[in-house]
Amino acid sequence: MAELDEGLEASGGTPRVLTFGTPSVGEILAERYQLEEHIGNDSLGRQLYRGIDVILRRPVAVVLRYPGGESAKEMLGAAVAASRIVHPHLVGVYDAIDEGGRAYVVREWVDGIALRDIVASGPLDAGRSVAIAWAVTDAVAALHGTGMAHGNVHPGTVLVAHDGRVVLTDARADDRATPESDIRAIGAILYCALTGYWPHAEAGAYSVPDGVRDSSGALTTPRQVRAGVPAPLDSLVADLLNPDLPLPSAESLAGELASFGSLDEEEMAAAEDGGRVDFAAFDSAAASAAPPKPAGRKLAVGVVGLLVLALAGTLAAARVLGDPATPEAPPTTPPGASASQPAKPAGQPTELKIDPSKVRVVDPQGNRSEIKDADKTVDGDPNTAWRTDKYTKANFGGTKPGMGVWIDLGDLKQVVSVQVVLQTPGADGELRTGTTDLGASAAGDAQTVAQYTVVGQPRQNMGSTTLFTGPEQQTRFLLVWITKLPKDGTGYRVAIGEITVRVQ
Repeated sequence: MAELDEGLEASGGTPRVLTFGTPSVGEILAERYQLEEHIGNDSLGRQLYRGIDVILRRPVAVVLRYPGGESAKEMLGAAVAASRIVHPHLVGVYDAIDEGGRAYVVREWVDGIALRDIVASGPLDAGRSVAIAWAVTDAVAALHGTGMAHGNVHPGTVLVAHDGRVVLTDARADDRATPESDIRAIGAILYCALTGYWPHAEAGAYSVPDGVRDSSGALTTPRQVRAGVPAPLDSLVADLLNPDLPLPSAESLAGELASFGSLDEEEMAAAEDGGRVDFAAFDSAAASAAPPKPAGRKLAVGVVGLLVLALAGTLAAARVLGDPATPEAPPTTPPGASASQPAKPAGQPTELKIDPSKVRVVDPQGNRSEIKDADKTVDGDPNTAWRTDKYTKANFGGTKPGMGVWIDLGDLKQVVSVQVVLQTPGADGELRTGTTDLGASAAGDAQTVAQYTVVGQPRQNMGSTTLFTGPEQQTRFLLVWITKLPKDGTGYRVAIGEITVRVQ
């Protein structure tokens, strides 16, 4: 479930932070917790400080809320409940204090990065996605075992610490929190890790972009978004996000996720796209062993594997309050990476910067009057667009079989996906690929359409955002080909605002 503050964020609201009585850096709260740095505020109006426990000499996170009393009852109650559970994948809660004018929770300081920041650099492979989801599920199972639901599982509360741990933080435990909502959110965490998107309708609005949907509004599966997702994992995610299917218990789901770590190469090779879940890359992480898994399986979330993952995104600090603008720890730069060009995990899909001069409109039977502005489809701004003229009928007025945007990738690339953003949804289209530039002329355009191969299935009634899976083989040339125009006012035309190509 998304946080309550996500509603404010989605509507453009600003945090209502009361600052009367705000402590100063250096002040010691409860004669024990010295505030060392004000990290920021979340959109629930809470303030986050990095501090130090002057008695135990350990770093802490201090979350303050104004006022205290009845207004802070939910925050303090959730903290007290969570403090009773000691688990390697739950952030430790040390103290909860109500002073009337303000209340604050003192908890473990996590030096790391939130899942939302990790996927900002691209989706994760199946192995790391499952490892993160398993750790979250294991933590949720521990909560459910005490009769408590978390109620706040989302990409901002799932942290990968720089010591390799995956940690779930910021439980809400209010009346809206249920075990079912937690399990649904874990399915969304898997979806997010595998695709880089968050399914808003299924798991609540959040700052991570919504999942790609078809013309009916149905969520596309991870395998439709990107290549390399094993079919069994794809089916599990779809089932967890399907409101018409019963949900498993957290304990059962943890066992099922652990089973992905034991799939052998023959089983994984049977999956389309040849995706693999390989936990050999993950070393044992925490000093304290995780609880045993069903059927004797053990999933290790490792220092080496997840440390690389933790350093791979924006390298901002972990944000335990769930607000996209609030880091918990100062940014760091991994060895060998510059501050302006942070390291990325090897093998992860990345967005390809396309040279605008290598993009043109293909119009085999037109008068060449509609071929300008092709560069606007790759300028990074979906508000600028290439547009066709208006036609009296959806089939280009019966004058031509279609029009499209041709892209030269510069050299052979392994294309993972091609995302097309339409300003005028409702078009029919397809992705084509070829190996030869046949020239920018009517004759060359006709040969391009005839010789290029259709990738996957054509799409009908395309939505505002459509994701095409890339071809299995490397390619250099792509053609986003529109075969039917959508209705636009009194006529028919298409406007393509942005085309994004992700490559391996």
